[in-house]
Amino acid sequence: MELIGIGVGPGDPDLLTVAAVRELSHAGRIFVPVMATDVAGRAEAVVRAHLTHNRLERLVFALNDDVAGSQRRRHDCWDAAAARVVAHLREHGGSAAFATLGDPSVYSTFGYLAKTIRELLPDIRIRTVPGITAMQAAASAAGLTLVEGSEPLTLLPLTRDLAALDEALAGGGAVVAYKGGRRLVQLRERIAAAGALDRAWCAEHIGTPDERITRLAETDSAAYLSTVVVLPPRSSRGAQL
Repeated sequence: MELIGIGVGPGDPDLLTVAAVRELSHAGRIFVPVMATDVAGRAEAVVRAHLTHNRLERLVFALNDDVAGSQRRRHDCWDAAAARVVAHLREHGGSAAFATLGDPSVYSTFGYLAKTIRELLPDIRIRTVPGITAMQAAASAAGLTLVEGSEPLTLLPLTRDLAALDEALAGGGAVVAYKGGRRLVQLRERIAAAGALDRAWCAEHIGTPDERITRLAETDSAAYLSTVVVLPPRSSRGAQL
């Protein structure tokens, strides 16, 4: 039995890799994360654009629950999803795929699911297929070079406090912040205080018809899953080498 975590990219079906399409075609069952069983998620939309079969099933996760509160519902969803995947594999054997936005190794629900399934099925084989991340897609859509030469890159989620953002901005490299939509005003204030507002962009709904890429200074509101990119100061060509 095998579980495959497949990165489906930021939301544009054209950004799904050839390897991902192949795995989706061969998987015995494809599980997709949703917030409710009657509402298709973005990962499902990407997958369905390439499917030639209908071996797809939705799994409910507490994807937008605030991490500041109780995490009971989140853990219950992980347990229920893992139990469903395990039940399928025990009954049918073969392989099951889990489609996740971006890359399965970068802030992905797949990690929690895979860990729980491993506890239930110790002998299962687990592997991943990488996908294009939101920060790559955001930089491309905005026409930015994310990092050059020896510049460091800091990627952080803004689901809790913003202290880590201040530290990253002080480091002098490129900074990418995920899930900052709920704290956009604070985020913009911190970046402005660091003197970097003129080097900051906000991307939301990347890879979908609702995609919006704006200068952070001109952004009044943004979706929860927005991506903010802050470039480091740059002078002459090659100065970062």
